[in-house]
Amino acid sequence: QVQLVESGGGLVQAGGSLRLSCAASGGIFSRYHVGWFRQAPGKEREFAAAISWGGGITSYADPVKGRFTISRDNAKNTAYLEMRSLKPEDTAVYYCAAAPIHQVPSASRDAGRYAYWGQGTQVTVSS
Repeated sequence: QVQLVESGGGLVQAGGSLRLSCAASGGIFSRYHVGWFRQAPGKEREFAAAISWGGGITSYADPVKGRFTISRDNAKNTAYLEMRSLKPEDTAVYYCAAAPIHQVPSASRDAGRYAYWGQGTQVTVSS
């Protein structure tokens, strides 16, 4: 069973950048697809980006496409979300999640396919 810990959130001005990290422990990281989701105040959790176990397949939600980049380093048991050109509407708690490859065929946009979740990291973008 994998445990996930996010870091790298903070306060940034609009147009700025942040890099979130998702450190995994307790499991073989390469046996999991990874997704990043976010939840803004008063809104439901939504998909942001996902990456397959080996990094060969990535998927992005339309609002972040072209601005966010998801990546992973299986040797370091860590996934990343590089966020550029941040907007106030990107303000949210960002969660990373892991889906076992024997249960989910590839990187998924469906939060229900992810069995393991981190506690989240706050990202606040000021205008």
